Amino acid sequence: MATSINARKENPPEFVIGMDLGATRIRLGAFQPDGALISSLEGEIRAEEGPDAGLERIASLVENLLHQAELDRRCLLGIGIGSTGPVDSRRGLLVNPGTMPGWLNVPIVAHLQDRFHTPVCLENDADAAALGEYWQGVGHPTQAGIPPVRRLYAITVGTGIGTAFILDGQVVRGADGFHPEGGHQIVDPSGPECYCGGRGCWESLCSGSAIGRMGRSALKAAPEAGTALLKLAGGEVDRIDARLVCKAARQGDPLSRGVIEQAAKAFALGVFNILMLFFPEVIVLSGGVMHSSDLFMPALNEMQHAASAYLPIERVHILPARLGYYAGVYGAAYALLQAIHHPQLEIQPPF
Repeated sequence: MATSINARKENPPEFVIGMDLGATRIRLGAFQPDGALISSLEGEIRAEEGPDAGLERIASLVENLLHQAELDRRCLLGIGIGSTGPVDSRRGLLVNPGTMPGWLNVPIVAHLQDRFHTPVCLENDADAAALGEYWQGVGHPTQAGIPPVRRLYAITVGTGIGTAFILDGQVVRGADGFHPEGGHQIVDPSGPECYCGGRGCWESLCSGSAIGRMGRSALKAAPEAGTALLKLAGGEVDRIDARLVCKAARQGDPLSRGVIEQAAKAFALGVFNILMLFFPEVIVLSGGVMHSSDLFMPALNEMQHAASAYLPIERVHILPARLGYYAGVYGAAYALLQAIHHPQLEIQPPF
């Protein structure tokens, strides 16, 4: 028998909200508990305006999502957040994100709990992206050609570089639940200074910010080698970012190709270290820069060849994320569902 509209309204479905909070944009999604996406939206975070204005903007976007999808907030099971780090998941704080100056110990969980009267959990954005890919992306059982995945290592390359290790569906955390910062492994001790205080961090060599910086610096030094890049930037060097460098490299711009080759070599070195340390079945590449992952594959292929001297490298699949920009949104929703169903579960490193 068909269900009447009135009956459906009397028994609205439960749902969760996943949120991916970045340095420049925020993405939201409402999901059924089985992972089906109901509705999504995104907007600017405007982090430079400070945390108070930012928190209000975040809450307003949640309200907009509820209104857009005509969702009954009484059926909201909770809100999961994946945020640029570092974060303190246990206390629900954005600790001091290097890409969001001034956001020091911001109580985002308490703010949203008070506003929406629902459970809220907080994860590092890289952890959230990894959980999303494990849940509904490359780790999903329907992924063709991939055996069941127990160990998934995720690398998110955007403004910075985030990493996460998933073991049997759970985030592997460090001591006291803190998140290991794979993006700050030292790849080149003689490399550029990083905002973390180190020198030659992986993030400082091949993140989106690093590629943009390298493109601008190279063009100022040799403008004749980057005519295509300069044209894409409308003649304004300061407008050059990683997206434009990748686009110009595809067009054969010599300067841009050189920048990408340099960044790809540094990226491959970091991936080599991860392979040696974790040897997962899957390494998934996500984030804005990895939308051009094919430009990095020659260096990754060389790295895999080198690693084959030590490991059965054919058992490792390096794959682009299936969920794109929304991997963290899916993962944040999954983290919330895990927090509801397994509130005491905590995975410690298996080594």
